[in-house]
Amino acid sequence: MSAELHQVGGRPVLRFERLLRHSPDKVWRAVTDPAELRHWFPAAVTFDGGAMTFAFPDSTSTGEVLESDPPRVFAFRWGADVLRFELLPHEGGCLLVFTHAVDVEHSAARTAAGWDTCLAALEARLADRPAGQPGGWLERVERYTRAFGLDRGHVDGRRVRFVRDLVWQPLDEVWALFTEGAGEGAGEPPARASNPHVPPGPVTVVQPPRLLAFDSPTGPVRWRFDHDPERGTTVELTHEVADPAFAPTALAAWHVHLELFFAAVFGEVRCPWPADRVAELEAGYRS
Repeated sequence: MSAELHQVGGRPVLRFERLLRHSPDKVWRAVTDPAELRHWFPAAVTFDGGAMTFAFPDSTSTGEVLESDPPRVFAFRWGADVLRFELLPHEGGCLLVFTHAVDVEHSAARTAAGWDTCLAALEARLADRPAGQPGGWLERVERYTRAFGLDRGHVDGRRVRFVRDLVWQPLDEVWALFTEGAGEGAGEPPARASNPHVPPGPVTVVQPPRLLAFDSPTGPVRWRFDHDPERGTTVELTHEVADPAFAPTALAAWHVHLELFFAAVFGEVRCPWPADRVAELEAGYRS
């Protein structure tokens, strides 16, 4: 793993380090010059004094320079996030320490995977070689999700709760995958809404493409999908367990369920149901 996730002043901060075989002056140009940034940074950047604009093909956001100390420190705000590049002298080049204070913690895994790709492109640009097309995005996001503990559920009383990032996937597409054309009215929920440990009962609420709730012999279950233009798409799953002793089983089952759902959202359907994984997680949640 090339990124670490820390809490700094109550805020989640990603930290990356790269040992670069290039002078601080050369790296400084690469991280501050718009003409150089376009080769590796995820948005087109323009400066107007201390004001900054970040342009994507279908959206634009703003920010501002917070610190500029050539060729050592460059920091700026991008929307609600804060990015900081520190260049430390090192034999044969410099050490780049890059931190990104993210607005919401659940986005940290996909953000880390994205920066892995961007920083690899930065290294390629500095070495004057093609950046290539890195693969394995889903696997990298999943590894970061586990490493950062963003896949774990929590219990408050009898309420089991998970919040998982679905990146920028459109709600209509997520809902279509989730329901497979079912769950639009009365009756049982769609197959993807329940699992072998949580038998389905009647649907109690359905509000496409955001909400589906159903009863179960183990307690009421609620799926809620949300999309924020600045933060992306999320799913919140809650389960009011009827028996508190069932909570570790519910946590393990939904943990695995959401792993499978996340992979399916990005085109990878995995089966059969991984019972061994559920048992392993249940033991961990019980402890």
